[in-house]
Amino acid sequence: MKNLFEKYKSLPINSQLICLEQRNAIEPHFCYPSNAEPIGFEGSIMYCFIEGYKDMVFASNPESCADHYVYPLAANFKDFMRLILFCGTANPIEQIIWMDKKQFDQHLLEEKEIQTEQQKELLHSLGHELNIVPMEEPFEYVKNIQFNFDDSNIKYSDEYYNVLGITR
Repeated sequence: MKNLFEKYKSLPINSQLICLEQRNAIEPHFCYPSNAEPIGFEGSIMYCFIEGYKDMVFASNPESCADHYVYPLAANFKDFMRLILFCGTANPIEQIIWMDKKQFDQHLLEEKEIQTEQQKELLHSLGHELNIVPMEEPFEYVKNIQFNFDDSNIKYSDEYYNVLGITR
C-alpha cells in the first residue's frame, strides 16, 4: 500500500481540496503520536500512518469530540482513498468516530451540497490515476475498523500524558 501512497504524493494535485493539506513543517500537538508518519492535515487534524500498525490510516485530532485523540480510519491507504472518493473529503471520515449513522448521512449530504467542481474533478482524477473506486458503506466500514481497536502500539510524548494528567 505504501506504493499507492507514493504514487498519490507524486501527483500534481491540490490536496487541500480533499482535506489532506501537505506541510513542510509540522506544528506539534500534544496528541500527535511520536511514531506517526503524516499523510496530510486538515487544520490541526493529522492523518497518518503509525509504526506498528502496518498500512492502517489514522486521524490524530487535538480537538476530538470522542474519547480518543487518535483513532483508525482505514485498514490501508487504498481504502482511505476509496473512502475519500465516496465522501468527497477526509472530513466526514474523520468525524465518524463520534457520529451515528443518521448524523453521518446528514453531514455527508451537507458536504456534497458545498462540493465544488474543482473538488469533483480532483476526485474523478484520483480515482482514475490510482485505479480505485469509491468505498461502499463507508460508515459501516470505519465503525468496523474502530470497534475494539487495540491502541497499545501508539506511542505518545511526555506532553500527552502531562496534558491529560495520566501517569505513564
